[in-house]
Amino acid sequence: MDRIVSATFDGQAFQPDAPLDLQPNTRYILSIHPALESQAELEGDAWDVLERLIGTVDAPPDWSIEHDHYIHGTLKRAVDNHEQ
Repeated sequence: MDRIVSATFDGQAFQPDAPLDLQPNTRYILSIHPALESQAELEGDAWDVLERLIGTVDAPPDWSIEHDHYIHGTLKRAVDNHEQ
């Protein structure tokens, strides 16, 4: 039941922008990210979007070399240091 909900923090609690159909007195895990507020932040091409995302994803240092391993579960390649 993953979903994205926008809310405003009033200094003590989050107030959702729309009603939620959640069970009361149940613990939930929240992932908090600032919302885009201005139209300028929404404009741009794909390169602008990628530039804004730089550094926002944690990944192993060999992610680009071993992407098949991390995405598809294949065995890691034997990488010679001279190939890098």
